[in-house]
Amino acid sequence: METKSWKTIKDDVYGKKGTPRRDQLEREAEGLKVGLLLRQARENKHLTQQQLGELVDKKRTYISRVENDGSNLTLKTLYDIVEKGLGGKVTISIDV
Repeated sequence: METKSWKTIKDDVYGKKGTPRRDQLEREAEGLKVGLLLRQARENKHLTQQQLGELVDKKRTYISRVENDGSNLTLKTLYDIVEKGLGGKVTISIDV
């Protein structure tokens, strides 16, 4: 039985990097990473979703949605959550 790498599987199933389907997969994966990073930061600050929501004037259900899929998050809300809610700093990089 042949063992395939994760990159090979993604190439086979979603197409090579630069194809629309693969780019969509990569964007969705980045959204999930943002959500996980926010959840970890909140938990490290020992805050509940409710408490964080109150700090940034958002409902607990919104914080939950962001943590489960950060892809629909606006930059303003990201900054509010990280800076006002968690006392942190946002760093963004762009690769071209």
